[in-house]
Amino acid sequence: MTVRFGLLGAGRIGRVHAKAISADAKARLVAVADALPEAAAAVAGQYGCDIRTIEEIEGAADVDAVVICTPTTTHADLIERFARAGKAIFCEKPVDLSLARVRDCLRVVEATGARLMVGFNRRFDPHFRAVRAAIDEGRIGAVEMVTITSRDPGPPPLAYIARSGGIFRDMTIHDFDMARFLLGEEVETVQASASVLVDKAIGAAGDFDSVSVILRTASGRQCLISNSRRATYGYDQRIEVHGSLGVASAENQRPVSIEIASASGYNRPPLHDFFMTRYTEAYAAEIATFIAGITEGAAISPSGEDGMQALALADAALISATEGRTVRVAEVLSQ
Repeated sequence: MTVRFGLLGAGRIGRVHAKAISADAKARLVAVADALPEAAAAVAGQYGCDIRTIEEIEGAADVDAVVICTPTTTHADLIERFARAGKAIFCEKPVDLSLARVRDCLRVVEATGARLMVGFNRRFDPHFRAVRAAIDEGRIGAVEMVTITSRDPGPPPLAYIARSGGIFRDMTIHDFDMARFLLGEEVETVQASASVLVDKAIGAAGDFDSVSVILRTASGRQCLISNSRRATYGYDQRIEVHGSLGVASAENQRPVSIEIASASGYNRPPLHDFFMTRYTEAYAAEIATFIAGITEGAAISPSGEDGMQALALADAALISATEGRTVRVAEVLSQ
């Protein structure tokens, strides 16, 4: 079976997914929709698909699944529409910036029996998955402490920050999902500290650019997350899991993995410049997993519930940072 896709949104992340779909022998990109005609035309020209409206894709008999890469404020509405239309749905994170709206959306997904996957691509990075495999195989014993470092090479445009929901919901949310993936237990409490150290304009827009978060599970397992909107040396992505028998870690990746030594010292190439190249394999594996869920009836993960849990951690972190206290996740989920 070839899964026939409709792509909703032909921006930066939409183009990443268009590439992953087109490279998979079990998939075909049938149509693309975007509010900007030139963006849709660029994808259609590159991958040979139709340009259609969202309404046309919604009712199309030749579309089995959609990939939602539109602005965050449209995600929940589109998930509901395509769930009712009987399409399988892949949606970029987050489902929405409001937990209440996410709950309502997931009720529609459940009622319609739709297949929904949320785009936390880092779970599919081969290096991070190898760390998870080491945990599952018992090679480092019981998980005790997780450390996640995630720093962007530079801040996004202020216009994006104004609509992103803030650093915790936009950037750290990936690390919250990775923490859940590696800890193996649900987080019970969140303690966060946040500052504006990169650009004062980010603070004026009501956001932060430098944050640290400590997550704790009921058993006492901990995760420390370090985020910055600026890393002058490239896209910094590292994880470490300390266990009762040892430690497993995944270091930064480079486009070329070589090292040159001379009398002046050791030199290695720079890191990847951003997520489009750093996580190429992860995006491909993510789409392949979604396809397998459709064609083989395999479990689809990350699920809508995973998306809701990560958003709850983001909300708890924001409360903690602004109110200067430790926040119980149950407090956020009960609202």
